[in-house]
Amino acid sequence: MRPTGTPEELERRRLHALTLLGQGMLPGEVARAVGVDRRSVRRWKATNREKGEEGLRARPAPGRPPKLQDRDKRKLERLLLKGPVAAGFGTDLWTCPRVAELIEQRFGVQYHVDHIGRLLHDLGWSPQKPTRRAIERDEEGIRRWVREDWERVKKTPSVAKRRSSSSTKADS
Repeated sequence: MRPTGTPEELERRRLHALTLLGQGMLPGEVARAVGVDRRSVRRWKATNREKGEEGLRARPAPGRPPKLQDRDKRKLERLLLKGPVAAGFGTDLWTCPRVAELIEQRFGVQYHVDHIGRLLHDLGWSPQKPTRRAIERDEEGIRRWVREDWERVKKTPSVAKRRSSSSTKADS
């Protein structure tokens, strides 16, 4: 499992461990001091012996570089905050296909729709699904029906309408 921290923080921890080893501390003591397993300290000591301090330095993360730079991501977030209508879409709902289209229009970068969710998550956003409702939906009529008719047709009567078996015997 990869330890937590930025590459620079992890490098500082390794170099600090190396300094403690140089002061004569045992690998077990160094491990407790920097919060790692003693095997890690021994591995760092061996790397230092073979490659020097350069072997313990942070290296760039492997993998393909991101298509959008950090400044572009900040600009994208500002565009998202303005809303889809301001970006030229018909309704006020961001979907992954719309965000992909916006990115292509504004930044000239193509993202597959399936990867937009990951990008939004990195920005602290979450993709939303639209609630499907009929255009003809009558909200007031629905509220009226729930108020007036629902009690009559539901299977389990409300607590106020229920009567105990002892009260029915007394009524007979």
